[in-house]
Amino acid sequence: MADNRDKATDQMKIWMQKRSSQRPDQLTTGAGHPIGDKLNLLTAGARGPLLVQDVVFTDEMAHFDRERIPERVVHAKGAGAFGYFEVTHNITGYCKAKVFEHVGKVTPIAVRFSTVAGESGSADTVRDPRGFAVKFYTDEGNWDLTGNNTPVFFIKDAMLFPSFIHTQKRNPQTHMKDPDMVWDFWSLRPESLHQVSFLFSDRGLPDGFRHMNGYGSHTFKLVNADGELVYCKFHYKTDQGIKNMSVEEADRLVSTNPDYAIGDLFNAIANGNFPSWTFYIQVMTFKQAEEFQFNPFDLTKVWSHKEYPLIPVGKLVLNRNPVNYFAEVEQLAFDPSNMPPGIEASPDKMLQARLFSYPDTHRHRLGANYLQIPVNCPYRARVANYQRDGPMCMFDNQGGAPNYYPNSFSAPDTQLQFVESKFQVSPNVARYNSDDEDNVTQVRTFFTQVLNEEERQRLCQNMAGALKGAQLFIQKRMVETLKAVHEDYANRVQSLLNKYNTEAQKNNIHVYSRPTLSNM
Repeated sequence: MADNRDKATDQMKIWMQKRSSQRPDQLTTGAGHPIGDKLNLLTAGARGPLLVQDVVFTDEMAHFDRERIPERVVHAKGAGAFGYFEVTHNITGYCKAKVFEHVGKVTPIAVRFSTVAGESGSADTVRDPRGFAVKFYTDEGNWDLTGNNTPVFFIKDAMLFPSFIHTQKRNPQTHMKDPDMVWDFWSLRPESLHQVSFLFSDRGLPDGFRHMNGYGSHTFKLVNADGELVYCKFHYKTDQGIKNMSVEEADRLVSTNPDYAIGDLFNAIANGNFPSWTFYIQVMTFKQAEEFQFNPFDLTKVWSHKEYPLIPVGKLVLNRNPVNYFAEVEQLAFDPSNMPPGIEASPDKMLQARLFSYPDTHRHRLGANYLQIPVNCPYRARVANYQRDGPMCMFDNQGGAPNYYPNSFSAPDTQLQFVESKFQVSPNVARYNSDDEDNVTQVRTFFTQVLNEEERQRLCQNMAGALKGAQLFIQKRMVETLKAVHEDYANRVQSLLNKYNTEAQKNNIHVYSRPTLSNM
C-alpha cells in the first residue's frame, strides 16, 4: 500500500528522491549563520536556566511565533496552481489589452480555487460557492480576474456584504454555524434567490475544482485601440466537463478526505493531466445597456446567451503545482482593481466596492508591500511609482529616485494614451434602493427551464434539508419568497419541511417559533 500512494501523499518522498545525489545542506539561522546543534538549548549547566544569548533558539522561536498570517475572512480554504493563457481568437476589435494582442499570445497565470464561507481547516466538499480567481501576469501589469463558479451572487449592493458574510460565519455568542442567521438574511433579501437556487442545486457540490466553470461574474468595460467601448462579462468553461457530487458522497468525504479537492487538483497536475478551461466573453453595447430590460450591472442576474452569445477568446491551462503552499498560495492575493489598459470597471456596485475592499484587505493581511511578494509581483512589467518604505520592502526601494510628484528630475511620468475612458455622470447622488427590482424572473427560468425534473427535486430536497434547521417563522417567510418564483418550487419545499418538522416533533426535538414578548 505504501508503494502505491498518490503524488500528493508521497510529496516528501518525491522531494527526497530529487535530491538523492546531493549531500544535505548546511543548517543555518535565518541570517545564514551555520548551526552546530539544533537539538539542545544553551543552558547554564545540564539542569540550569536558558541563556538569552542562545540565538539559535530565539531565531527559531521568534519566527515560529509569527509564522501565521491572518486568515482570509472569506475564501480561506483553497488550492492554487500555475500555468498559461493562450489567445485562440482575435478580440482586438473589442479590447486593446496586450494580453489579447494577437492569436497565439501566451501569458503566465496563477489560479486559486476556494470554498467561500469556511475556515482554513474546513472540508472541501461542503455546499458552498467556489472561488475561481485568475491572475494574468501581463506585459502591462497584473490583471486579476476574481470570480466564482457561479455567474451570479447573493447580493447586488455592497453595503450588505459584511452582514451577509457574518450570516455565513459563526454565531457571535455560541461560536457555532447558525441556520437562523443564514435563512433569516436570505428570506429577507429576495435578490439572493438566484444564487441560493444555484447553491442548493447539484452545482453546489462540484466534484473538485477541475470539473466546474468559472465566471468573472461582474460586468466590466472593454476599450479598443480606437477608444470604442463595450460592456463585457468573462466566462471560463471547463474542458473536463461539469461533474458534481451526490450529497451522500460529499458528506462521506467531509470525514474521510476533507482535502479532496486540493488533492485532486495537485495529483492531476503532478500526473501530467493538466486541467484546462475555454475562455469566453459576452459583450453588450452602451446603447443595448441603456435599453436593457433590467440593470445590466446587477450581480444577481445573468445576460442571456441567446441575446449575447459567448465569444471564444482563448484557453487557460494549469501545468504546475506550487513549490510551497504558503509562499505561492497563502500569500497569493487577487485584486479586481488590477486591470491593465483596455479593461476597466463598470458601474456594477459590487465591483466598485471590491475595488477598495480587496487591496485594503491585502495590506492588512500581508502588509503595505504585498505586491513585492514574488507570487504577486507584476514581474513582466517594470514598476516605477512614488510609493516608498513600509514593512517588508524587498527590493531597493527605488533607490535615489525622487519620492514625490511632480518633480524636475526625469522621474516616472504619465502617458496620455493610458488615461481611462471618459464617461458622463448626471443623476442625483442618493442611496438608491434596488430591492424592488425583478428578483424572480431569472430564478423562475432557472427552476423551470435550466433544471430537469430530477434536478428540481434534488434542489428542493437540499434546500428543505438545510432550511429545516431555522425557526418556523423563517421557514414560512422563505417559502413565501419562493412562491413568487413558482408555486411548485414553494410547495415542494413546504411539503418536505412539513415532513421534517413532524419528525422532529415526534422525536421530541423542539421546533422554535418566532419569540414574542409574552414568551421571552
